[in-house]
Amino acid sequence: MLELPIPSRPLTYDDLAAMPDDGRRYELIDGMLLVSPAPSRLHQRVVRRLLLLLDPLTPVEWEMFTAPFDVVLDEHTSFEPDLVLARMADLTPHNLPAPPVLAIEVLSPSTRTIDLTTKHARLQDFGCAHYWIVDPDTPSVIAYELVDGHYAEVGQAIGEESLTVDRPFRVEVTPQRLIER
Repeated sequence: MLELPIPSRPLTYDDLAAMPDDGRRYELIDGMLLVSPAPSRLHQRVVRRLLLLLDPLTPVEWEMFTAPFDVVLDEHTSFEPDLVLARMADLTPHNLPAPPVLAIEVLSPSTRTIDLTTKHARLQDFGCAHYWIVDPDTPSVIAYELVDGHYAEVGQAIGEESLTVDRPFRVEVTPQRLIER
């Protein structure tokens, strides 16, 4: 069993950067460490399919990343969304210390509640323009867009239904296609 020395104070991004590269996902919420196991095969398939769908649509001034890649909201909060679309001008060599254009979370049993509540709220407050939730178990996709500081649902699709969004670029997503081998 891995023993990590955890200080008795709120953790910072510097503490997070010192965590081992052991296949787990380490994230911070208000200085509290969240540790998630490596994602399942289905989860990885969905992320790969989304990347293959979205990356060719990405304008040259933006770049698409898959986890692990840190979105640093502040000194005590850093997330690793499954997919992140960022402006090239906002990136550092190691992370994104600015709001993403798009953050996508693929739900897993270990992260479901955090993705649907805490990450949703914190990315909204941070100014992430677009947030998608993908549930491989249903399968479904829900797309949100930041409107007047709050996320508004701009579309949803389940199974063989298709979701078409125009922002951050025009794309059509069919949830069932994301899970098929």
